[in-house]
Amino acid sequence: MSQSRRLDDLPHRFADRTEIAEVRAAHGELAPGDASGVRYRLAGRVMGRRLMGKAAFLDLEDRSGRLQLLASADGIGGELFAAVNDTQLGDVVGVEGEAISSRRGELTLQLGGFELLAPCEHPLPDLHHGLADVEARYRQRYVDLMVNADVREDAQRRARMISAGRAYLDGAGFVEVETPVLQPLYGGASARPFTTHHNELDRSFYLRIATELYLKRLIVGGLERVYELGKDFRNEGVSFKHNPEFTMVEWYEAYADYTDGMRRTEEFTAASVRGALGTTVITRDGREIDMAPPWPRKRLADAIREACGVDVMECRYAADPVSGLRAALVERGAAAAAGDSTWPQLVDRALSHFVEPSIVEPVFLVDYPAELSPLARPFADDPSLVERFEAFCCGMEFANGYSELNDPELQLRRFEEQAAMQAAGDEDAQPLDADYVEALRYGMPPTAGLGLGIDRLAMLVCNRPSIRDVILFPALRERG
Repeated sequence: MSQSRRLDDLPHRFADRTEIAEVRAAHGELAPGDASGVRYRLAGRVMGRRLMGKAAFLDLEDRSGRLQLLASADGIGGELFAAVNDTQLGDVVGVEGEAISSRRGELTLQLGGFELLAPCEHPLPDLHHGLADVEARYRQRYVDLMVNADVREDAQRRARMISAGRAYLDGAGFVEVETPVLQPLYGGASARPFTTHHNELDRSFYLRIATELYLKRLIVGGLERVYELGKDFRNEGVSFKHNPEFTMVEWYEAYADYTDGMRRTEEFTAASVRGALGTTVITRDGREIDMAPPWPRKRLADAIREACGVDVMECRYAADPVSGLRAALVERGAAAAAGDSTWPQLVDRALSHFVEPSIVEPVFLVDYPAELSPLARPFADDPSLVERFEAFCCGMEFANGYSELNDPELQLRRFEEQAAMQAAGDEDAQPLDADYVEALRYGMPPTAGLGLGIDRLAMLVCNRPSIRDVILFPALRERG
């Protein structure tokens, strides 16, 4: 690094700067060759450089946009002009000057001041093609953000989406809370946890797989409408829609049921999408999809039967429900995984193989078998089914909710059934949470609950095919 580019010689701050978008908004209508008479202080990264004798043009970029800079030897003096000429692509600079329109009508800042704030010591990727290597993009997200404007926009869309979703829940009278990430007993979903050890307490803890059981304890305690938006962790495979660390919003509403939960899911999703895009219409593979309510409802068993011709409920009551359903699915091309050893796992296999990939428009699948939903409330007239829904769009599930089971004795039996399923080989079955059952014995009002995947919703909003595209720092395998 040259003496003039040493970090200890550079400014510690650059105050009173304006964002480029504000300059563009104020002077976008300047006629070619006109000057605004208004001076600005801008800062950002140099992403273009054209030297022309006694004039130099730089392209300055900040998070809000890009603007051309013009420096002339006569205008800023020889020393500053030499500093401009010494600037490299990727350098972070602070500038001061007047907003003008070039002879070709391009909004430009005519420089009167220039400071190098931080040098870039690595050559940037080809700025015309961006950082194209997918693996490099995920591993060096800072470079990806630097050279790919659409990646920066995705990050900002996601932020707007989350803000709008929070505003919807806050406006509906929900209280945002925080529950433990380190839990002595995991639960609230069918998934394998990450395990860690607390040295001082000398006991094992789990990174939470869901916030559900703690949030429902708060419903018992009288908070009535609560939500949490934060990280969950599941020790499972990685795919285009799975990352071991992901963001979920869960909310619980007392004195409501799953029909209320579906309505809120529609409203929350529409508000979030509108906050990110200014419209409820998303684009997926060139097709426009309106996320505005209402969405259609379809019974899960009916959806499976229509997709593959298998009546899973009929198989359920056969002498050997597991073998019968497995044979029917294999016959139709859905190879059951080695771990699919129970009837609920095979039903889920039928859903994920035949139904989920074919869904394009948003839809609720409803009325699930009780075995698939150990925390959901059964129908009064048919206890084999529960008041549960899942929301699907563009070939993936992104939300799951139900009327919460508030009968402590039935909940205890459900937990015991889960333990039996775990003994039969289902590693994702839930453990028995005796304290949660004890909380239910104090009385939990009728409650609707919902868990919605923020990353998957961001995939829809940003029109991205992989969850890694909308998580800034996704989990990756170690370099070989």
